Amino acid sequence: MILYLHGFRSSPMSAKAQIMAAALQQCGLAEQWFCPQLPASPAQALTLAQDLIRQHHTKDQALTIIGSSLGGYYATCLAETWQSRAVVLNPVVHAARDLATQVGRHTQFHNNEPFVFKPEYVDELAQMAVAPPADPKRYFLLAATGDEVLDWREMAQFYAGSHGHIIQGGDHGISDFEQWLPEVLQFVLEPYHLP
Repeated sequence: MILYLHGFRSSPMSAKAQIMAAALQQCGLAEQWFCPQLPASPAQALTLAQDLIRQHHTKDQALTIIGSSLGGYYATCLAETWQSRAVVLNPVVHAARDLATQVGRHTQFHNNEPFVFKPEYVDELAQMAVAPPADPKRYFLLAATGDEVLDWREMAQFYAGSHGHIIQGGDHGISDFEQWLPEVLQFVLEPYHLP
Protein backbone atom coordinates (compact mmCIF):
# COMPACT_ATOMS: atom_id res chain seq x y z
CA MET A 1 0.00 0.00 0.00
CA ILE A 2 1.26 3.47 -0.93
CA LEU A 3 -0.56 6.32 0.81
CA TYR A 4 0.00 9.93 -0.29
CA LEU A 5 -0.94 12.75 2.11
CA HIS A 6 -1.09 16.24 0.63
CA GLY A 7 -0.20 19.49 2.35
CA PHE A 8 -2.14 22.38 3.86
CA ARG A 9 -4.64 23.88 1.38
CA SER A 10 -3.62 21.23 -1.17
CA SER A 11 -5.43 18.19 -2.58
CA PRO A 12 -4.98 14.95 -4.53
CA MET A 13 -4.77 17.19 -7.61
CA SER A 14 -1.37 18.54 -6.56
CA ALA A 15 1.40 18.21 -9.13
CA LYS A 16 3.49 15.82 -6.99
CA ALA A 17 0.51 13.57 -6.24
CA GLN A 18 -0.40 13.42 -9.92
CA ILE A 19 3.20 12.65 -10.94
CA MET A 20 3.44 9.85 -8.36
CA ALA A 21 0.05 8.41 -9.35
CA ALA A 22 1.06 8.27 -13.02
CA ALA A 23 4.45 6.70 -12.22
CA LEU A 24 2.92 4.00 -10.02
CA GLN A 25 0.28 3.24 -12.63
CA GLN A 26 3.08 2.66 -15.15
CA CYS A 27 4.65 0.24 -12.65
CA GLY A 28 1.38 -1.68 -12.37
CA LEU A 29 0.73 -0.53 -8.81
CA ALA A 30 -2.37 1.63 -9.35
CA GLU A 31 -4.35 -0.61 -6.99
CA GLN A 32 -1.78 0.03 -4.23
CA TRP A 33 -2.13 3.85 -4.55
CA PHE A 34 -4.34 5.87 -2.19
CA CYS A 35 -4.49 9.66 -2.13
CA PRO A 36 -7.47 11.00 -0.16
CA GLN A 37 -8.68 14.56 0.20
CA LEU A 38 -7.76 15.34 3.81
CA PRO A 39 -10.12 17.26 6.10
CA ALA A 40 -8.92 20.50 7.70
CA SER A 41 -8.97 18.93 11.17
CA PRO A 42 -5.62 17.20 11.79
CA ALA A 43 -7.27 14.64 14.09
CA GLN A 44 -9.82 13.79 11.39
CA ALA A 45 -7.09 13.67 8.73
CA LEU A 46 -5.07 11.20 10.81
CA THR A 47 -8.18 9.11 11.53
CA LEU A 48 -9.00 8.98 7.81
CA ALA A 49 -5.45 7.85 7.00
CA GLN A 50 -5.49 5.24 9.80
CA ASP A 51 -8.82 3.90 8.54
CA LEU A 52 -7.47 3.59 4.98
CA ILE A 53 -4.43 1.69 6.26
CA ARG A 54 -6.58 -0.66 8.34
CA GLN A 55 -8.90 -1.31 5.39
CA HIS A 56 -6.33 -1.78 2.63
CA HIS A 57 -2.99 -2.77 4.18
CA THR A 58 -2.24 -6.42 4.89
CA LYS A 59 0.65 -7.80 6.90
CA ASP A 60 2.16 -9.53 3.87
CA GLN A 61 2.52 -6.31 1.86
CA ALA A 62 4.64 -3.20 2.19
CA LEU A 63 3.30 0.09 3.53
CA THR A 64 4.89 3.34 2.41
CA ILE A 65 3.44 6.72 3.35
CA ILE A 66 4.35 9.78 1.29
CA GLY A 67 3.66 13.22 2.70
CA SER A 68 4.20 16.74 1.45
CA SER A 69 4.52 19.69 3.86
CA LEU A 70 1.80 19.17 6.53
CA GLY A 71 1.21 15.77 4.94
CA GLY A 72 4.85 15.02 5.77
CA TYR A 73 4.08 15.66 9.44
CA TYR A 74 1.12 13.28 9.24
CA ALA A 75 3.22 10.72 7.35
CA THR A 76 5.84 10.78 10.10
CA CYS A 77 3.23 10.32 12.85
CA LEU A 78 1.78 7.36 10.95
CA ALA A 79 5.13 5.83 9.98
CA GLU A 80 6.20 5.81 13.62
CA THR A 81 2.90 4.19 14.63
CA TRP A 82 2.93 1.55 11.88
CA GLN A 83 6.73 1.14 11.70
CA SER A 84 6.45 1.76 7.96
CA ARG A 85 8.58 3.46 5.35
CA ALA A 86 7.93 7.12 4.58
CA VAL A 87 8.85 9.71 1.98
CA VAL A 88 8.66 13.26 3.32
CA LEU A 89 8.74 16.22 0.93
CA ASN A 90 9.58 19.54 2.58
CA PRO A 91 7.81 18.24 5.69
CA VAL A 92 6.48 20.38 8.51
CA VAL A 93 8.53 19.51 11.62
CA HIS A 94 6.94 21.77 14.27
CA ALA A 95 3.34 21.72 13.07
CA ALA A 96 1.62 23.33 16.06
CA ARG A 97 4.04 26.27 15.96
CA ASP A 98 4.01 26.71 12.19
CA LEU A 99 0.27 26.23 11.63
CA ALA A 100 -0.74 28.50 14.53
CA THR A 101 -0.26 31.40 12.10
CA GLN A 102 -2.82 29.84 9.72
CA VAL A 103 -5.87 29.95 12.00
CA GLY A 104 -8.73 31.49 10.04
CA ARG A 105 -10.47 31.24 6.67
CA HIS A 106 -8.71 29.83 3.60
CA THR A 107 -9.45 28.41 0.17
CA GLN A 108 -8.01 25.26 -1.32
CA PHE A 109 -5.42 25.72 -4.07
CA HIS A 110 -6.99 23.46 -6.68
CA ASN A 111 -10.70 24.25 -6.47
CA ASN A 112 -11.04 27.44 -4.37
CA GLU A 113 -13.29 25.59 -1.90
CA PRO A 114 -13.41 27.58 1.35
CA PHE A 115 -12.50 26.05 4.69
CA VAL A 116 -11.73 27.23 8.22
CA PHE A 117 -8.60 26.25 10.13
CA LYS A 118 -9.78 26.42 13.74
CA PRO A 119 -7.69 27.23 16.84
CA GLU A 120 -8.39 23.76 18.27
CA TYR A 121 -6.69 22.26 15.21
CA VAL A 122 -3.39 23.65 16.49
CA ASP A 123 -3.96 21.69 19.72
CA GLU A 124 -4.65 18.56 17.67
CA LEU A 125 -1.31 19.01 15.89
CA ALA A 126 0.48 19.41 19.23
CA GLN A 127 -1.11 16.24 20.61
CA MET A 128 0.08 14.09 17.69
CA ALA A 129 3.70 15.28 17.74
CA VAL A 130 6.36 12.55 17.65
CA ALA A 131 10.09 12.48 18.37
CA PRO A 132 12.63 12.28 15.54
CA PRO A 133 12.43 8.91 13.78
CA ALA A 134 13.72 5.99 15.81
CA ASP A 135 14.91 4.38 12.56
CA PRO A 136 15.73 7.16 10.08
CA LYS A 137 16.66 4.59 7.41
CA ARG A 138 12.93 3.99 6.95
CA TYR A 139 12.65 7.57 5.65
CA PHE A 140 13.45 9.39 2.42
CA LEU A 141 13.67 13.18 2.82
CA LEU A 142 13.59 15.84 0.13
CA ALA A 143 14.22 19.25 1.68
CA ALA A 144 14.80 22.37 -0.42
CA THR A 145 17.09 25.10 0.88
CA GLY A 146 14.97 27.56 -1.13
CA ASP A 147 11.75 26.58 0.70
CA GLU A 148 9.96 29.89 1.20
CA VAL A 149 7.59 28.50 3.86
CA LEU A 150 9.60 26.18 6.12
CA ASP A 151 13.20 25.96 7.38
CA TRP A 152 15.05 23.13 5.63
CA ARG A 153 17.60 23.03 8.50
CA GLU A 154 14.90 21.85 10.91
CA MET A 155 13.98 19.10 8.46
CA ALA A 156 17.60 18.03 8.02
CA GLN A 157 18.12 17.88 11.79
CA PHE A 158 14.86 16.03 12.53
CA TYR A 159 15.40 13.42 9.80
CA ALA A 160 19.18 13.12 10.26
CA GLY A 161 20.40 9.76 8.97
CA SER A 162 17.55 9.29 6.51
CA HIS A 163 17.86 8.62 2.79
CA GLY A 164 17.24 11.47 0.37
CA HIS A 165 18.62 14.87 -0.51
CA ILE A 166 18.96 18.43 0.60
CA ILE A 167 18.07 20.25 -2.63
CA GLN A 168 20.12 23.38 -3.21
CA GLY A 169 17.63 26.14 -4.00
CA GLY A 170 14.24 24.91 -5.10
CA ASP A 171 10.95 25.91 -3.51
CA HIS A 172 8.33 24.67 -1.05
CA GLY A 173 6.32 22.88 -3.72
CA ILE A 174 9.45 21.16 -5.13
CA SER A 175 8.48 22.30 -8.62
CA ASP A 176 11.32 20.22 -10.09
CA PHE A 177 9.94 17.05 -8.46
CA GLU A 178 10.20 15.07 -11.70
CA GLN A 179 13.99 15.41 -11.47
CA TRP A 180 13.90 13.58 -8.13
CA LEU A 181 11.18 11.09 -9.08
CA PRO A 182 13.53 8.20 -10.05
CA GLU A 183 15.16 8.15 -6.60
CA VAL A 184 11.85 8.58 -4.79
CA LEU A 185 10.35 5.76 -6.87
CA GLN A 186 13.34 3.51 -6.19
CA PHE A 187 12.80 3.95 -2.44
CA VAL A 188 9.02 3.46 -2.71
CA LEU A 189 9.28 0.41 -4.96
CA GLU A 190 12.11 -1.36 -3.14
CA PRO A 191 9.79 -3.62 -1.08
CA TYR A 192 7.89 -4.65 -4.22
CA HIS A 193 10.96 -6.24 -5.84
CA LEU A 194 9.97 -5.04 -9.28
CA PRO A 195 12.43 -5.74 -12.14
